[in-house]
Amino acid sequence: MTPNYSRRSALKAMSCGFGYMAFAGLAAEAAAKESFQNPLAPKTPHFEPKAKRVIMLCMRGGPSHVDTFDYKPMLAKHAGESPGGVGGLNNQKGRKLMPSPWKFSQHGESGLPISELYPHLSKHADDLCLINGAYTDIPNHPQALVQLHTGQFQFVRPSMGAWTLYGLGSECQDLPGFITIKPPARLGGAQNYGSAFLPAIYQGTRVGSVTDTGIGNLENKNFTGDLQTKQIDLLQSMNRQLAKRHPQNSQIDGVIESYELASRMQSAVPEVMSLEKESAPTLKKYGVNEKATNDFGRQCLLARRLAEAGVRFIELTHEGWDQHSGLKAKLTSNTKATDQPIAALISDLKQRDMLKDTLIIWTGEFGRTPAVKKADGRDHNGTGFSMWMAGGGVKGGLRYGATDEFGITAQVDKFHVHDFHATALHLLGLNHKQLTYRYAGRDFRLTDVYGKVAKKIIA
Repeated sequence: MTPNYSRRSALKAMSCGFGYMAFAGLAAEAAAKESFQNPLAPKTPHFEPKAKRVIMLCMRGGPSHVDTFDYKPMLAKHAGESPGGVGGLNNQKGRKLMPSPWKFSQHGESGLPISELYPHLSKHADDLCLINGAYTDIPNHPQALVQLHTGQFQFVRPSMGAWTLYGLGSECQDLPGFITIKPPARLGGAQNYGSAFLPAIYQGTRVGSVTDTGIGNLENKNFTGDLQTKQIDLLQSMNRQLAKRHPQNSQIDGVIESYELASRMQSAVPEVMSLEKESAPTLKKYGVNEKATNDFGRQCLLARRLAEAGVRFIELTHEGWDQHSGLKAKLTSNTKATDQPIAALISDLKQRDMLKDTLIIWTGEFGRTPAVKKADGRDHNGTGFSMWMAGGGVKGGLRYGATDEFGITAQVDKFHVHDFHATALHLLGLNHKQLTYRYAGRDFRLTDVYGKVAKKIIA
């Protein structure tokens, strides 16, 4: 039995079944399950947490910060000029500063400047912490996306979700503790939600569709009822015997729990993934069944349902933010698809008194260039971009950090990806320096040997 089983692998093995005769002599013996420590059992954090769970909204492709959340009036004043001595980009030659085609206005009591592209989200300005001094190491999609999720782009490392589950365990025993909905198939693929050298039980469960369960092999077409229970008992008996013979291999416990969890998922997943019991006003609020907002609206509504069910780490993905050309049409389309659903998610969590302990994170892998070569497009920029957080112990109505006057480079309260990870773990009650796993003779952590907690944004 290979120790690197995922929940999907376990479900597939269960659905395929074994020969009926194999159960006759072994089922009774296997029914007596030996006890073991559940690797997904809730764990005590290092200190009192602000947040219990994370909902990460990944805008894949690199949203333009100077057109959304980083107001730069100097771009209009110096439109068409060269950025001059402002550093940060490898090649400024031939580029001209381009102001945002969209107006910014102040919103909420805090007066946060937010683009007119977000009419719904701007109503929640006092819940948002705009982080305008974010930066990363490599402005290429595969490397930046993997670094955003794992802290490293040079090596295969556990994802942020896997580290969170490893550090805190799960509050829900019938669903995976880490679920990622419609993650990119390329640009690192499963590496963005994988567990690497952590036990396989901590990897994310991929949901590929929002119109059905999105998880394959939930139904066992070979065995049902008591016979399937006997099948699982047999498999688990064999796995526990293997664990006794190889106590140094902690991943075998992950295999065991994968089969247990897969069994429970068969009934729990269809229930939580179904939106049939949601009211018509709720569906309308999220933009479900509306052409522009249906897909991401369903993702956001599922995120709320999964959070209610106790899932620890939930990631949603919206593709298509890589706008080297067609900026006006494409960015308008992107924000229209996501603005209303995200605002509905925040509103829903507030109504359920869950926003206070749910950390919402909105980000892409990097930003875009304020200085352009094409009149209707912006290129990659990893030296300065924006992300925002809400809920989960974060100060609302705050504009933290800053890029230069044109939005090219982070200059004030710079916020590297390692700082992002350190801060998110801190809000979850985890010290990023203490959350380690011994592998290949050394202790590894999500932030490697870097990372500073941005204490100014913590309420």
